[in-house]
Parts: sequence; structure tokens; C-alpha cells
Amino acid sequence: MSLDPQNSPAVTSVPAGAAAPSPLVPAPFSYRDGDLYCDDVRLSEIAAAAGTPCYVYGAAGIRDRYLAYRDALVGVPHAICYAVKANSSLAILRLLAELGAGFDIVSGGELFRVLRAGGDPAKVVFSGVGKAESEIAYALNQGIHSFNCESESELLLLAATARGMGTRARVSLRVNPDVDANTHPYISTGLQEHKFGIPFPEARRLYTQYRGDPGIEWVGVSCHIGSQILDVSPLVEAVEKVLALASDLRAEGIPIQEVDIGGGLGIAYRPQEEPTAIPSFIAQVLEKFRLSGFSLAVEPGRSLVAESGVLLTRVLHLKPGSDRNFVIVDAAMNDLIRPVLYHAHHEIAPLTLRPSQPLVADVVGPVCESGDFFARKRTLPEVSQGEWLAICAAGAYGFSLSSNYNARPRAAEVLVEGATWRVVRERESWEDLIRGESF
Repeated sequence: MSLDPQNSPAVTSVPAGAAAPSPLVPAPFSYRDGDLYCDDVRLSEIAAAAGTPCYVYGAAGIRDRYLAYRDALVGVPHAICYAVKANSSLAILRLLAELGAGFDIVSGGELFRVLRAGGDPAKVVFSGVGKAESEIAYALNQGIHSFNCESESELLLLAATARGMGTRARVSLRVNPDVDANTHPYISTGLQEHKFGIPFPEARRLYTQYRGDPGIEWVGVSCHIGSQILDVSPLVEAVEKVLALASDLRAEGIPIQEVDIGGGLGIAYRPQEEPTAIPSFIAQVLEKFRLSGFSLAVEPGRSLVAESGVLLTRVLHLKPGSDRNFVIVDAAMNDLIRPVLYHAHHEIAPLTLRPSQPLVADVVGPVCESGDFFARKRTLPEVSQGEWLAICAAGAYGFSLSSNYNARPRAAEVLVEGATWRVVRERESWEDLIRGESF
């Protein structure tokens, strides 16, 4: 079977005459004369030169979404701290740093990446339930803005480490508002059953008990109830609860200055999904904030970068079957684990549209696992062996969750800016796979 897409057979399993579906390709991606572009660059040009699998990010889309947050917050004391875990590419961190963004980190390694990319440590918030003493000391040395603390044990470590260094840790407690985010259970974080946050009664005790500790400087109150939230009413409910707690603490003499509402705003992975727009979400939050006297911190991740990224992949083989058809591509679950981990949907689009029959098939990778799939029984435009595809809305939790499973080198990353593109992370080699190992 030839790898030439013009000569290889196509798999199809629906009646002749049916219309091929139109894939959802969010901005900055669009079709022009049948070719899929990112801004002014044809994606097939990148696939041919950089190879596949390959992540491609559009700088303009990330910039536009950040500015949507910033513009919606004009006139309100605020901080926009990008959630680095969504995508920690140095190129993306540099882009956001140049726009004035702060950063929400969950490890010392993420802080290292932010600083290497030119981020301002005074705009960094350190979240996460399991901070090590070495990470805390590193963050204190770098002069970060604050820590979002998630337990009394962590608070004691923060205080002791800061005292030992002759300084004070600026701290907000991450409270658990017991609000259901109505999202996937693995990315829901705001209920009492979750490991995140501190119940309100316990938080009140800690704020009062440690108000005089020489290693602690209280800064605010924080929360985060989950990710990929399409209906923001739970977020608004959480904001109301946290604002009420912050007001009570301030009335008791605790110097609360800011309220951090976390992130979690969702995007449209499926054509029928209708997420709340960034300006609308911020407007609903500001209705609660305007007269509170607190500054507002927000930690967007997915809503900034997800739609601005695709994973390019090539069709290796077409495998018809009695029960279903398989499209086997060169990307795999080690490159993008979201479909198997979260049962996540990603639109899959050909880089070149042409008149075709629809195709119903599983889109799968080469990894030796039945869970190595990107789509199951998906209706797609007809594809041919050797053809390139784009797995859409992959800019968040794509490369950052990737691995070397099955001894597969991690993909290259590319950044598009207008009519130009450049490789911002080289594809790993086989030698990279064993770097640091010994017999």
C-alpha cells in the first residue's frame, strides 16, 4: 500500500451521496481554498518541513484571548495569572510575559520555566497541595507574589521555612467552597471529597490562629472549583461564598487584600458546546466584586491556549474491519492523552478539504494499548494513507501531559506568528530517550 495519498485507497462506511462533515476549527485556524491555515501559514507546509507528530500554536489567538481578559478588567484592581500547567512551552510563557501576565504555578520546575522565559516573579502565585520545602525556599528566594496554601501542615512548613530564611511568606488560604463544577470528575476540585482546599470553618481558625506568626503575611483568600466549566453559575456561586468569607475576615482585623477565584472557564471542544465568553464571565464576576474593596485575581489556562493549538499527525495505515474501520496515525496517546484519560472529544480535521464521502472510523495511534485512540466511531471526511490531519483544540494539556511511553520521542512544537513560523521545541531523538541513564 503506497504512502502516496493520491495512490492509496480510502476507507469509507457510509452510503454514497452522503455529505462529509465540516470539522470545527476554532480561530486562529481556518480553511482557505480548501487548505487549513494557522493565521497566514498553511499547516501542510509545517507538516512537510517539521514532520509529524507536531504541535502547532497560533500566537495571535493566545494574545487575543489574554487581551479579552485584560480588557474586561479595565478599571478594576486585578491580576491575570496564567495557569502554567496548561501549556508550559517557553515560547508561550514568553509571549504572555511580554503582555504583562502573571503566572499560576504548581511546582518549582514551573517557576524555573517562568523565570527562564522572562516572567516577573512578583507576579507569580504558587498553588498546589504538595509543595516541598526546597520548592518553597526557591520561591521565597525568587520573591514570588504569594503562596496559595492548602493545609495546616503546609502552612506550618511555609512559616518555618520563611522564618529560617529571615523573611515572611505571603499567603492566601485556598478554601474549598463545596460547589459542584459540573465537569469531569478528574478536573473537578471544589467539593469536600476532593484533595484540594480547606473547609471554611477550618480556614477561619487558621487565619485567626496564625495572624501573628512572624513567618506569615496574610494576603488574601483563594479558590478553584475545577476546569472546563461551560456553565459559569457554579463559579459565580463560589465567588459569592469566598467574598463573604474574605469580608468577614477583614472585619475581624485580618488584612485580606485580594480574592483569587482560580480559573476553569471552558472552551468548545464539540460543535454543539456553547461556553460562556470571556467578557461575559468576567462581567458576572465583577457584579459581585465592584463594591467589595478587594482586588481580583484570576488564573486562566485552557481558555487562553487550548483553541490556539493543534496536533498535526499523518495517516500511516487504513485498516477496514467487520465491526469498524481504523485510521492508524503516527501520533499516539503519549502525545495527547486527553481522549483516554478524560474521554475527551477533539475535532479531527484534514489539512486539505476535497469532495469526499464521509468516513466512520476509530482514529488510533501506534502505542500498544487499546486505550490509544483519539476518536471512536467518528464521522470524518474521507482520508487516505499518507494524508495529514489536525487534532484540534490541543493547545492545553496536550504536550504538557505527554510522555515517552513505548520509548516514543516527544513531538516538536511550533509557534506561528502571522505569516511566519518557527520550531520552539525540537523533536526528541532516540538519544534523548536515554539521556541521563546508565547500565
